[in-house]
Amino acid sequence: MRYAIDDIAKIIQAADGHWKKAIVEHILIDSRKIVFPASSLFFALTGPRRNGHLFIEEAYQAGVRNFVVSTQMPDSFCSDANFLKVPDVLKALQAVACAHRKKFQLPVIGITGSNGKTIVKEWLYQLLHNDFSIVRSPRSYNSQIGVPLSVSLINEADNLGIFEAGISKAGEMGSLEQMIAPTIGVFTGLGEAHSEGFLHAKEKLQEKFLLFSHVDTLVYASDAIGETSEFPDPSLSGEHSTIINWSRKSAATVRIKSEKIIDNNCIVAGL
Repeated sequence: MRYAIDDIAKIIQAADGHWKKAIVEHILIDSRKIVFPASSLFFALTGPRRNGHLFIEEAYQAGVRNFVVSTQMPDSFCSDANFLKVPDVLKALQAVACAHRKKFQLPVIGITGSNGKTIVKEWLYQLLHNDFSIVRSPRSYNSQIGVPLSVSLINEADNLGIFEAGISKAGEMGSLEQMIAPTIGVFTGLGEAHSEGFLHAKEKLQEKFLLFSHVDTLVYASDAIGETSEFPDPSLSGEHSTIINWSRKSAATVRIKSEKIIDNNCIVAGL
């Protein structure tokens, strides 16, 4: 990514200010992981266990001069730095990711489910990396913070994106969908992980499927959605999505009839 600080200020709707000229190429949330200080923008994220504002001076001493904050900084504090003040630093981080994603028309695979997201992402990468220049989530960067960090990695050389999205409670998937904006959806399955954040399994399924609101193609295993409702439900995915499902038990796009292990290879027969 590469943005003038003035453009970043507009994207995140920062309070009026006179910004010193700077180019932002890297997003930073951890003062211990500074590699390119002059071109980094530090987001002072605040949560239950950490206040990023407490690490601004450390980042400044390491050479960072551009910060997004939610607290007014004293005029005399780091006077040669830019402080972009916003009401919510996390939402500002996500706004930058949304704006960055909109610059690119590449196909993007969005993966969600109760488990297996990272494994599926890496399998797809291994299958496709010889034919595509792929940008993908580092490790398991699938949270409200991890997704914008992942999406910010998209550049002009990429022609396919693979990003995972994880949620722990209702109301979280909408922001992830906007940042990832997947064109292809993959659902790994519905399990018990993070069930305490939802009233029931159907609510959890519906929340996860918000990731697929605008996809062109949706891929899922019918056997992995649980006893929640008839499926597919038009309200759970894009209205015009092509549905590709598979099952060992019931009618599907691909019905698996048999599986055999031969020389450590799984041979699947379907119809």
